[in-house]
Amino acid sequence: MHFMVKRLGKWSLTSVSGALVILVYCLFTLVSWVYYPYPYSPQSNYLSRLGNFDYNPSGAIFYNLGCIFTGLVLVPFFVSLYWLHSDYRIASAVLRIGLVFGVLSAIALIMIGVYSEDQGSPHMQASSTFFLLNFVVLLLVNIALLFHHGILRPVPLYGLVVDLSSLVFAFTTSGPLLEWYTVFGALLFVGFLAFNTQKLVFLQSETSLSIETE
Repeated sequence: MHFMVKRLGKWSLTSVSGALVILVYCLFTLVSWVYYPYPYSPQSNYLSRLGNFDYNPSGAIFYNLGCIFTGLVLVPFFVSLYWLHSDYRIASAVLRIGLVFGVLSAIALIMIGVYSEDQGSPHMQASSTFFLLNFVVLLLVNIALLFHHGILRPVPLYGLVVDLSSLVFAFTTSGPLLEWYTVFGALLFVGFLAFNTQKLVFLQSETSLSIETE
C-alpha cells in the first residue's frame, strides 16, 4: 500500500498548498466584497462581478489578483497529488491524467483574473474553460482516490457528490448560486484532502519513530 506523501518538513505539500488555496481565494474575495458599492449576494450576483471594474472600481483588483494568486498556488497543490498514486495502475493513470487537467484548470483560473468580467468574451471563455476543467478534474481525481488506501473514503465520495450534483444542477437550475456552490464545494474538498494528507504525514512519522525505537 502506498502512503507516500510529498513533505515539507513536518507538513505535507498538499496540506500547505491546499490551505493557501482556500485562504488566498477567500481572503481576496472577502476584501473585494467589502469594497463592492452595491447590494451583493450569492442569490443574485456571480463571483466574477466582484472583479468587474465597471461595478466595483475600487475592489475589482483584489478579486482578480485573488484568482491569479489562487491559480498559482493550485499548481503545486495538483503537483503534490502525484505522490498519492495507488497500488492499482489504472487508478494511478487516471490520477495523473486528472492532475494534468488540474494544472490546466489553474491556468484557466489565472486567466479569469487577467481578463476581468468587464472585458467580455475573453473572460467568458476563461470562465467556461475553468468550470469545464474543474468538473473533469474532480471526477478523475476522486475516482482515482477511491482506490488509495490512505485516503479516507468520505473524502473522494464528497468530491464526487459535489461534482456530479453540480452537473445535475447545471441542467435543472441556472444562475449565480450554481457557481457559488461549485466553487466553495470544491474549496471544501481541497480542505478535506489537505487535512487527510497531513494525517498521512503524522502516520509516516509515527511509523518511522516506531521502527527506530524497536
